Amino acid sequence: MSTCTTPTADTAVISEVPPAGWQGSESASPVTLSARAADHIAKYISKRGKGMGIRLGVRTSGCSGMAYKLEFADAATPEDIVFLSHGVKVLVDPKSLPYLAGTELDYAREGLNEGFKFNNPNVKDACGCGESFTT
Repeated sequence: MSTCTTPTADTAVISEVPPAGWQGSESASPVTLSARAADHIAKYISKRGKGMGIRLGVRTSGCSGMAYKLEFADAATPEDIVFLSHGVKVLVDPKSLPYLAGTELDYAREGLNEGFKFNNPNVKDACGCGESFTT
């Protein structure tokens, strides 16, 4: 089960409800990880020796309009919304959440390729190369 929180500058307090004033809190679904993705992220953070989770977001880019951002997070910012999935913290900025609400991040191996895959129910169309999407 996933929960979401708004962390303070130095700690994240887990709550069962979205923070007051959070845009879209009434209808936003959590951003989750598959068990494979959570395992991969936890192993990478352990090997890296630092980090608190993974930061997901979107940016304007590509031929379809939006592209995903993914990076390892060493600290939360005050505006981050933090979801806990399979024991791993998923940090999302409030502006990206409407595009990512309900998304599951998976880690897949397909042939010789491996990497993260976004299963986003908000996507209406994607470009042929798979680098950008439209909601």
